[in-house]
Amino acid sequence: MPIQTLLQPHFTDLGGGMTVRRLLPSAGRQSVGPFLFFDHFGPVWHEPDSNTDIRPHPHIGLATVTYLFEGAMLHRDSLGSVQRIEPGAINWMTAGRGIVHSERTPDDLRQQVHAIHGLQLWAALPVAFEEAEPAFAHTPAEAIPVWRDPLIAVRVLIGQAFALVSPVHTFAPTLYLDVAAQAGGVLHLDCVAEERAVYGIEGRLAVDGQALEPGLLAVLSDGQPVVIVAEQSARFVVIGGAPLDGRRAMWWNFVSSRRERIETAKEDWRQQRMGVIPGETEFIPLPER
Repeated sequence: MPIQTLLQPHFTDLGGGMTVRRLLPSAGRQSVGPFLFFDHFGPVWHEPDSNTDIRPHPHIGLATVTYLFEGAMLHRDSLGSVQRIEPGAINWMTAGRGIVHSERTPDDLRQQVHAIHGLQLWAALPVAFEEAEPAFAHTPAEAIPVWRDPLIAVRVLIGQAFALVSPVHTFAPTLYLDVAAQAGGVLHLDCVAEERAVYGIEGRLAVDGQALEPGLLAVLSDGQPVVIVAEQSARFVVIGGAPLDGRRAMWWNFVSSRRERIETAKEDWRQQRMGVIPGETEFIPLPER
């Protein structure tokens, strides 16, 4: 079978009317390639009295990958980065030894009704780079290469596919594609990565004839080319890459190959030693559990 595992989402309330579908990690699978966290948020309508801001919080041992289909958010971090994130751009934040960031509604949209819709993924850093210097990189939408045929458009967000190479720097082989297909569109997906998964945003798909409804993450069998057919107008992403170099401990926003490192990060955040975002005074306290 082309689909090795089919992962169902569980729903998490982030507050302010923002509920996310979380596909990774799951009981059946920790990661696909380097990706060990997969959140699909929205589409949800932001009302003037709603608060979908994510207050300052820390990360270690991973890179956050933010991608929007609709809306906008304002990224700030303890390096001093300030970046408006809009649809089509890739924002890669390397946490490494530790970074603090916030994600807020831009001021010009705060009093407007608007939709917010996108994905946030975390890529675990290879063990050799877990304590790398933190960094933030914004790749605008117009810099992302696109492969087209009459019924399909594939944006190569990260990695290499269809003879195109994304400009986004990664620490390990990584694949992330955004595919828009008209009804009847056919995508021949070769073994462009050791591990691969397909996630439907909207529209019904068939993977080598096996049905895939939106909102499910289909982990593909290793080493098998597949044919993905859009049975109706559809949008989906393909993620993957080289397998992780060992399992990771995960607690809250912290990822590490060493559990004791997470304990250190907990205490560092409790004591507010992980950095400050210029101009920000709020922060999310360390959870009790």
